Amino acid sequence: MAEPEVEVRRSKRRKQTVSAYRDGEKVVVLIPARMSRAEEKRWVADMLSRLERSETRRRSPARESDAALAARCAQLSAEYLDARAVPDVVRWVAPMRTRWASCTPAERSIRVSRRLQDVPGWVLDYVLVHELAHLLVPGHGPRFWKWVQRYPRMDRAIGYLEGLSAAASLGLDLADDTEPDEPDEEGAGD
Repeated sequence: MAEPEVEVRRSKRRKQTVSAYRDGEKVVVLIPARMSRAEEKRWVADMLSRLERSETRRRSPARESDAALAARCAQLSAEYLDARAVPDVVRWVAPMRTRWASCTPAERSIRVSRRLQDVPGWVLDYVLVHELAHLLVPGHGPRFWKWVQRYPRMDRAIGYLEGLSAAASLGLDLADDTEPDEPDEEGAGD
């Protein structure tokens, strides 16, 4: 994997602490102004390593394959949906233009956009719970949201996805993720 572009910012106010964060494709490392070039080099390497470990821990192992995605769905269904939502097919698909994921309840299939492969695991888990819930209730009515709200990080994940969509000007959401012509059995016009 190629080393990312690194920007080192020195600060006279910063006395001891060193920190780093990702800004798009670039990594910004903040260090005290008094550090030598050798210390800077050592800290940059250390912070890149820490950042990579942190990001790796946050990503879901489900991103690795369709089989791993299906296994994660089984775990989430058992944990949040009383093991009642069992898809026949779960797979990663090319980035969707208008959705993060979609579900076709009649076929018991779930498709997840590859745009989600690098999001934190808890965000992907929310999307999977959302799609799994469509296997129980096809529309977005109150019964559907009762199932989805069992996922404890629902609101936070929705906020994350809204921010990601806005930052990239994608215009994606989960509001219309079931296939057309599927009835909303509650009759809610959502």
